[in-house]
Amino acid sequence: MRHALAIALLMTLSGCATQTCDQPWSGSACRAERLLYQNDLLQAKILISVGDEEGYELADALLDRSAAQDRRGETEFYKALLMIRQGPEPSEVLQLLEKAKRKGHPHAVALLYKIYMEPYLVDERDIAKADRYREAYAHLDVAQSGYPSFEKALALVSQLVEPPPPASEYRAPCPQHCLEKAR
Repeated sequence: MRHALAIALLMTLSGCATQTCDQPWSGSACRAERLLYQNDLLQAKILISVGDEEGYELADALLDRSAAQDRRGETEFYKALLMIRQGPEPSEVLQLLEKAKRKGHPHAVALLYKIYMEPYLVDERDIAKADRYREAYAHLDVAQSGYPSFEKALALVSQLVEPPPPASEYRAPCPQHCLEKAR
């Protein structure tokens, strides 16, 4: 009886192991949820990065929907960016960034460093706190692999928190047929 129970348990567990969320076209509910999570997060990132205020409400809804699947702190990081774009309440931004940091999000750590080193969003510079964030970054898995380096992560977050150019200044690249007509 014990032997049969052990075999049944092993078969059940092996069935779970073969239906991973990472196998394309597996048809599993887990795979569908992962794809929707990735899509929601990507759309939210684009809407926030573009800086068109009309897309912020949708970005917020997409981040809310993807939060349950997030294990790396991306939703908190991008919610913090969204709040910065909308006129931040620094305490809420800092809470979100701290939560993302606890999940190991490298850009959240770099942004926390920037906040306290410059200062940005806070009234006074706090070099000791900034140094703790730089040290925390050094212990992240991504930092130990060398990508992204702290300097690259800092440059990226600096670009992300800059106000985007007005839509009137954005010019999409001209498709090939435009160039042919211009000749």
